[in-house]
Amino acid sequence: MAWALLLVTFVTQGSRCFSSFLTQPPSVSGNLGQTVTISCAGTSSDVGHYNEVGWYQQLPGSAPQTLIYDVSKRPSGIPDHFSGSKSGNTAILTISGFQAGYYCSSPGSDSTVHSGPSSRGSETKTFTHARPPCPSPSPRVCSNSCPSSW
Repeated sequence: MAWALLLVTFVTQGSRCFSSFLTQPPSVSGNLGQTVTISCAGTSSDVGHYNEVGWYQQLPGSAPQTLIYDVSKRPSGIPDHFSGSKSGNTAILTISGFQAGYYCSSPGSDSTVHSGPSSRGSETKTFTHARPPCPSPSPRVCSNSCPSSW
């Protein structure tokens, strides 16, 4: 099953609007139940500077859910197979048995969710080896419109 890992953040502090972009790898894959890590590279002005880095899970048709906040804290009810860390200017999400879409955010960064080829931002495609990624000429479109059978 293919899911998109979406990156989004828009932060305004006072009258300043920061403009930098976070970068995630183009894809990660693994077997069901396998532990995978997803990196989110920023700069010393966003990820490297702030400890408010968060990771979010977005299931198709659902609102985003906070998995990790303040780099490594889990909200109540979030299982411990999600963990977050940070090394320098890079945030890392570790997932045991991933099966959804995840994106990161950090203050000091100005990125938007990918919703088409011209959108700004970054996304990581994730899929398990149990099923192939859904067919589509555009992964960004595919991530939002896969048939339910995929």
